[in-house]
This record gives sequence, structure tokens and C-alpha cells, in this order.
Amino acid sequence: MTTGLRERKKAATRQALHAAAVQLAAEHGVENLTVEAIADAATVSRRTFSNYFASKEQALLHGDRSRTARLVELIRARPERESLKTALIGAAEQYAAERAADPWDEKYYRALRLHPALLQELVATYAAGEQDLAEAIEQRLPVTGLDNPVRAQVLAATFLAVLRVVGQAAVDDGGEQNFVDLIRQAMSITRDGFR
Repeated sequence: MTTGLRERKKAATRQALHAAAVQLAAEHGVENLTVEAIADAATVSRRTFSNYFASKEQALLHGDRSRTARLVELIRARPERESLKTALIGAAEQYAAERAADPWDEKYYRALRLHPALLQELVATYAAGEQDLAEAIEQRLPVTGLDNPVRAQVLAATFLAVLRVVGQAAVDDGGEQNFVDLIRQAMSITRDGFR
């Protein structure tokens, strides 16, 4: 997917605000983070900040939202002939490769995002991402009846849980295991666990 100059500039500004929020929170603590400080660090006005984010918490957690949005993009881009499982694993594999090439915020971000002050925004961020993923999954489901929206929501929540658990397992073992192999293993456990 190609984007125009305006979209790239907007994405760069959004990313600069997120990066400033992460850096400032790492240096001064989440509780001391302010919209003014984020805007100043990103060299934009407070008004520009409010054009991109509704709150400092949203700016700080933008990494989670953008990662889920990218995963959804990758799933939608997979060939239609692929099964849902193949599409999800293929998208996750491509996503993991992209993340490995640019892990700029992992050092600080993992700990910061779990701060109690961010819990409400984190839940809202996850819910929005899960809904987007469910919509992408529903488009790949065969038309079988009225249960497709519920099925898509359950599959989206399950897949995000798989990614969260696999991501933590990869961090815990220092990257010793292959991420895609872990995803395949977790997907099999999920399938077998509900038999």
C-alpha cells in the first residue's frame, strides 16, 4: 500500500509524539508526563498534539494501537485463497520480521505501558484493536449464518492472546525460540485445548 506525502507526514508527526511520550515517561515517570512536555519535545504546538491524540495516555500507548493496526493490514493483504489460520500465521510472521528490524521502543515501552495510570487507556486500546482484527477475520470466514460476528470476535481475542503469550515467552527465553514456531505451537494448543 502506497501513501501520499501528507499521510506520511501525519504518520511521522504521530510517531514523533509517541516517541517523545515514551522518552519523557521513561525519564520522568508516567505520573509526571504532560501534554505540554510531549508537544515541546516533539517540537509541535499543543493544538497539533490535540489533532493527533486526545490525551497523554493515548500518545504513550500509540505503539500498541499502531502495532495492532499493522497486523490487521497484513492480514487483509494476505491472499484470499489462504485459510484463516494460514493468513493469521503468515501475517504474524511478516509482522515479527518487521518488528525485529525496528525495535526502537522495546527497551522502555514494555514496562511503561503497564503503569496503573494507563490501565483504562490500555483496555480501550486493546478493545479497539480487537474490534478491527475481528472485522478482518470476519471477512475471511465462510458465510455460515448469524454467528459469524461472535465467532470473529472470539477468534480475534484468542489470536491476540496467543500473540501476547508468545511475545512474553520470547522475551522470557531471550529470543531462543523461533517466534513463528511458538505461534504455530500456541495455535495448536488452542485448537486442541477446546476439543
